[in-house]
Amino acid sequence: MVEDQIREVFAGAGAEGLLHAVPIDGVLGCEEVTSGRCSADDTVAVGEWASADEVAVGADEPVVIASIFKVLLVLEFARQVAAGQLDPRARVRVTGADRLGGWGTAGCADDVELSLRDLALFAISVSDNSAADLLLAQVGLDTVRILVEELRLDRTRIVGGPRDVLQSMLSEVGARDEDEFALRYPTLPDERKRRMSVLDPSRTNASTPREITRLLRLIWRDEAGSPQACSLVRELMSRQLFRHRLVSGFPDEATVAAKTGTLPGLHMEAGVVRYPDGGRYAVSVFARTREFAASRTAVDAAIGTAARIAVDFLRRHSR
Repeated sequence: MVEDQIREVFAGAGAEGLLHAVPIDGVLGCEEVTSGRCSADDTVAVGEWASADEVAVGADEPVVIASIFKVLLVLEFARQVAAGQLDPRARVRVTGADRLGGWGTAGCADDVELSLRDLALFAISVSDNSAADLLLAQVGLDTVRILVEELRLDRTRIVGGPRDVLQSMLSEVGARDEDEFALRYPTLPDERKRRMSVLDPSRTNASTPREITRLLRLIWRDEAGSPQACSLVRELMSRQLFRHRLVSGFPDEATVAAKTGTLPGLHMEAGVVRYPDGGRYAVSVFARTREFAASRTAVDAAIGTAARIAVDFLRRHSR
């Protein structure tokens, strides 16, 4: 069975993997997808199986979403821009106090000034934590939570932005800043690391693989907001620079628009794969390892391979 193949792929990489894959077009859980007798929200609520409608491996288990949260953030930004509530050209200065470490402005040595829409670009394309945090200040945390409710992502919870996640990590380790954290964290026993709130779906930003593909499906069908807003999110996700996970599993003729997420021991990516024949598939993959390295090449490759297995199954059985 396709689920067994997927589990074997992750086991071979020394990881446990959860996955959900579904076609963007058509109606889930209804054989007559063009009859209009099913709503766009119909799904087959089965935890671990495959049909012509979906591939699900632990698809309803809670998962930490890490930087995949930024898709929701940028979606809310795009909705506010489309509604005339935010000017995407408004300028923001990223100072030393705003830097959270990592890519983009988060790792700059000097102050940077850029527009809100470029903050959104950096937040998605290179997972810039400082850009995301400043964008969240403009958009509002409560409005992102309201968006989650509006989209009926009932098992998705948002507790904060990148700065909140960082502060929780520092406080749990007893570090005053990132430099002290970098010294203390490696000395912690693995069991202590596993108990950190950022790795616990009940205490940090979390969802399920199924709800993340639902979010992507709504965006790609222009059902998560106005066509203008959804189009902006799709365009930004198509510009993500990281190509070592989902993209690695698919042929060159397929295009992938996606967002990664990474924490120690957690490796994930969610995105939409499009083939030249017009077939579009939303995939979310979440892998957990016993080791707490942030970079695991074998696991990254397994994410791409598992996604390809799932999408190949859907393409074979939907024709």
